[in-house]
Amino acid sequence: LICGSGAIGIAIGASLIDSGVETTFFAKGKTKDAILNGGIKRIGLFKEITIPKENVQVFDKYNTINDSFDYIIISSKTTSNEDIALNLDKNRNLLKDNGKIVIFQNGWHTDKEFLKYFTKEQVYSARIITGFERPERNISKITVHADPVFIGSLYGFSEDAVKPLAEAIDKSGIPCETTMEVSKALWAKMLYNCTLNPLGAVLRVNYGKLADCENSKFIMNNIIDEIFKVMEASNNKSYWNNADEYKKDFYEKLCW
Repeated sequence: LICGSGAIGIAIGASLIDSGVETTFFAKGKTKDAILNGGIKRIGLFKEITIPKENVQVFDKYNTINDSFDYIIISSKTTSNEDIALNLDKNRNLLKDNGKIVIFQNGWHTDKEFLKYFTKEQVYSARIITGFERPERNISKITVHADPVFIGSLYGFSEDAVKPLAEAIDKSGIPCETTMEVSKALWAKMLYNCTLNPLGAVLRVNYGKLADCENSKFIMNNIIDEIFKVMEASNNKSYWNNADEYKKDFYEKLCW
């Protein structure tokens, strides 16, 4: 079940259907109508996938979905998490007894609302460093790809539980792997996003230009330092031992 039929949800859903996985979408309004009338498409990087409308199931009310699912993918905006979690709790038949909720949202504590109703063993997370956009409501375009999608548990539970999901996504052309270190991957994405996205948006320049300017580098270095202080204070880690290690990789390999 895909909860959040935007750019990521449509791309992942198309990938799963292409790999032979029965997939259902939750969508409302114009998005639901577009899927019902035109099916879904995944275009851009990797192979193009077209799923005709006859092969797509879409609902706009949770209590009208009669199936139970191995995986419920959360690919909505985080502002919808409270509502989705509440509705999944009210319709617990949607998740199989051994099923997993998998959150396809970069960031930290995106699982908070779901852990109000479901156990830590039931909730997994994904790190995405692939770019998606939605040129039409039922079409997802993959615009950039830097690293595989990583799926795993933030609480030490086995990655085996999500291997079938990762394998199905990978089979469709989007590189996807399971990991026991998804927390490190999420913090790596946090470092990257927090350092680059705000300045790139405010100054309206690409990432490479941010690294060419001493003033923006000064700001970015302070952001990196602060994030490492937060990680240390909260007993979290990423792939780098300290801010200086990250800065070296950031300016030499990541910021372009």
